[in-house]
Amino acid sequence: MEKKRVLFISSTGGHLNELLQLKDLFDRYDSYLITEKTKSNLSLLKKYPGKVSFLVYGTKSHFLTYPFRLFWNCCKSLYFYLKIHPDYIITTGTHTAGPMCCIGKILGSRIIYIETFANIHSKTATGKLIYPFADMFIVQWESMKKLYPDSIYGGWIF
Repeated sequence: MEKKRVLFISSTGGHLNELLQLKDLFDRYDSYLITEKTKSNLSLLKKYPGKVSFLVYGTKSHFLTYPFRLFWNCCKSLYFYLKIHPDYIITTGTHTAGPMCCIGKILGSRIIYIETFANIHSKTATGKLIYPFADMFIVQWESMKKLYPDSIYGGWIF
């Protein structure tokens, strides 16, 4: 039986740290990891050879270049999606994951979104975007069930 293809995607920093808590799943599936390219993330290439790709790093604080970075990351996301064609996309957010999840939903992947541990009483921008179409939306705090009533309380990822 062929293993399911699973794409794990998140921005760098805390979101990536949360996503990497799921690394035990990487061997169970035909897994691929996408995050932003930073010096601290280059070691992932050795740890998961042939299974890691990078998007351009950039947050809204890069005010002047953010629209261009976002556009470029949307193009790269489409390229990576067509290359990998995952059955599932699992993400902890944030901005880098939004375009990939939209592309994946349109092209037939199942979307599993895990709302960040950092938010206890408020929604993230990416969570607001993905909640309406996610196949599974997981929160790490019971209090978040009030904001996302159709979510699953999964507890802490750590």
